[in-house]
Amino acid sequence: MILDDFLIRAALGGTGVALAAAPLGCFVVWRRMAYFGDATAHAAILGVALSLVLSTSLFAGVLTAALLMALSVSLLSNRGYAMDTLLGVMAHSALAFGLVAVSFVSGVRLDLMGYLVGDILAVSRTDLAIIWGGALLVLALICRRWPALLTATLNPDLAHAAGLDPRREQLVLTLCLAMVVAVAIKVVGVLLIAALLVIPAAAARPFSRTPERMALIAAAIGVFSANGGLAAAYHLDTPTGPTIVCLATLLFLAANLVGLRRKARGQSRASRL
Repeated sequence: MILDDFLIRAALGGTGVALAAAPLGCFVVWRRMAYFGDATAHAAILGVALSLVLSTSLFAGVLTAALLMALSVSLLSNRGYAMDTLLGVMAHSALAFGLVAVSFVSGVRLDLMGYLVGDILAVSRTDLAIIWGGALLVLALICRRWPALLTATLNPDLAHAAGLDPRREQLVLTLCLAMVVAVAIKVVGVLLIAALLVIPAAAARPFSRTPERMALIAAAIGVFSANGGLAAAYHLDTPTGPTIVCLATLLFLAANLVGLRRKARGQSRASRL
């Protein structure tokens, strides 16, 4: 069968993660939540340890830990702590405590590097079902709440006037972020999840005149990065997760160079007039 080919499974897994991360990554960029995503991703290692200790599924453990981290940051941010300080403390402490907790798990052979930088080539059929199930759930939730999420992101006061609760929309984004972290850990790993969220969205920005267009372009860049990075890693014999992020970074640099060139042309035409 076609799914017996590990490269096909890897490509499908990378595509599913990229499609889920793209629209969510746009909100991360618009809300300047990049470090928030990093803290949530780092909590995934705690989830790995939790799932091993309790003998539960990896997806359930990572989702629980990521969701608890995201909710904790959201709650503590309104208690007088500076957001950058709070995120710095929680992101690094979650990763450190997770690594220590994993070291206490005995009798289990654990590929820690696979969780840190991903192991997309080891994606199984079960992993594919989880990745695509989570990705479709995230996409459905974002599509359903898109107008409310966009209004709450761009203008919280306008959202209040329209009868929307910005905190509820923040909770929706928190839930989606935890879901993406849970499905992406197999593909790009804990250390690179935030990069896959932010870089395609940032690369799409110079070509986008509307939020919807930015989300679609980010999805295209994410899918191309996942599959192109997979192919490059296969031929160059490099780590797959980091190679995917490297390709996304190159696309980001190229997009910004094109954007700067367009801006320079526009200024030149304006000066002539």
